[in-house]
Amino acid sequence: MPELILPTTRLHAAFLECRDDWGPGEHEDGFGLAADDDVDSPDGFAAWVHDRTRLVHPIGSPCPAEKHGSPRWIVDNGQVLGGIALRHILDDDIGQIGYGIRPSARRRGLAGWALGEMLKEARDGLGWDRVLIPCLADNVASARTIERNGGVLEGIRDTERGPVRRYWITLVR
Repeated sequence: MPELILPTTRLHAAFLECRDDWGPGEHEDGFGLAADDDVDSPDGFAAWVHDRTRLVHPIGSPCPAEKHGSPRWIVDNGQVLGGIALRHILDDDIGQIGYGIRPSARRRGLAGWALGEMLKEARDGLGWDRVLIPCLADNVASARTIERNGGVLEGIRDTERGPVRRYWITLVR
């Protein structure tokens, strides 16, 4: 059974397997991984995990502006299958939720399940009424996942990453 967990150094090898599943140069939403991040060395990985988790917002408590989000890894049986992040400040370009599932774990419903869990956190933990979730315009699987979770297409915008679909999801109480 999959679970959402905070990033942890305990799963260093499993994280590297997940990253390698995407191949070189691919950095998926949900992990906050940049091309110049050192996640290969134990010290570099520990620093990267610390940076991801040092400002994590505890569910149900007020969210000061400096608290940047709720990163989670999608884990099953010690394998890192993907990542999802709920950003606590609206960024009009990247939205409030980003996620990615490693290629070998796709088509299992993991993205939809994880997105549903983060939508509950946004509604119940943060008290939000709606969230913005963009995806690349040609990412049909992600668009379907967002739509199945209640996403309503606002439109398509040109961005540095290319055309992006912008979806709003109303969080029903």
